[in-house]
Amino acid sequence: MKRLIVAVGFVLAFDCSHAVAKAWNPSPGHKQISIWPGAIPDAQPVPAPETAQTSKGTIAGKTMVKVVNVTRPTMTVYSPKGRNTGVAVVVFPGGGFEILAMDLEGTEVCDWLTAKGITCILLKYRVPSPPYDWHCDCRPHDFMVPRLALDDAQRTMGLVRLHAKQWHIDKHKIGVLGFSAGGFLVAEISTHFKRRLYAPVDAADSESARPDFAIGIYPGHLATHDDKLNPNVPMSPDIPPTFLLQAWDDPVDEICNSTVYVRALDDAGVPAEVHLFTKGGHAFGLRRTEHPVAMWPSLVANWLKEIGVL
Repeated sequence: MKRLIVAVGFVLAFDCSHAVAKAWNPSPGHKQISIWPGAIPDAQPVPAPETAQTSKGTIAGKTMVKVVNVTRPTMTVYSPKGRNTGVAVVVFPGGGFEILAMDLEGTEVCDWLTAKGITCILLKYRVPSPPYDWHCDCRPHDFMVPRLALDDAQRTMGLVRLHAKQWHIDKHKIGVLGFSAGGFLVAEISTHFKRRLYAPVDAADSESARPDFAIGIYPGHLATHDDKLNPNVPMSPDIPPTFLLQAWDDPVDEICNSTVYVRALDDAGVPAEVHLFTKGGHAFGLRRTEHPVAMWPSLVANWLKEIGVL
């Protein structure tokens, strides 16, 4: 049986007729770490076990791996190759809070970061997770309602800071990078870090959940349909320096997501850098395209130098 999915901006067929459904696991030499040691807060039922599925179609000549039905979130630490800068980045793959584009916007990003001497922490956060609709209507959310992905992101930031010395990380140079829905998660944790949304578990939850820098690549959910800021990302001067990138022809998350958010950051006095490209579409990750938008990794690297992180 095949299913079609457009949650990352491309219509791809996925083979779902696995003899044995397998959950996602990292490449040899890397270990997933459960971010919750016991009971998972706000645990929600899902229709089937976690599985990793490979697309039949391709993006930039490569297949894509999607992960569905994640109930036990994990993080995987990818250490730098060669010189260690002490910088760390927690990566949030996209997928409309319905799936995770685990290689396109996950492991391939870690390969790039580790080659730059940066520790990559890949978060496999819970999906499906509110807001399920990746064409978000952006109504104000009651934050008493479970925000599963944000819980997982806050918890992960605390764990990375708690283990910073062990993982050879400068605990004052830990940022976040997310794509599409993961870009919204970048904005969420950048604006909701003064308190946890779950009951503290251990010493990790005493560490700051504030990223030291934030990178959103073709983010979604940030603008309402009338081009106003999503009220679920309240502004303050304490939001970390932010980098945004999007294409005008993005068919999934319109350009207003970046423009509305960066205007609000400016009004709040938060330093930000934004790059808007004529063409590029959505969900290109680091895969090469014929459009200049593919240069975004070098733009991010230059920005990290500009703000004193690298």
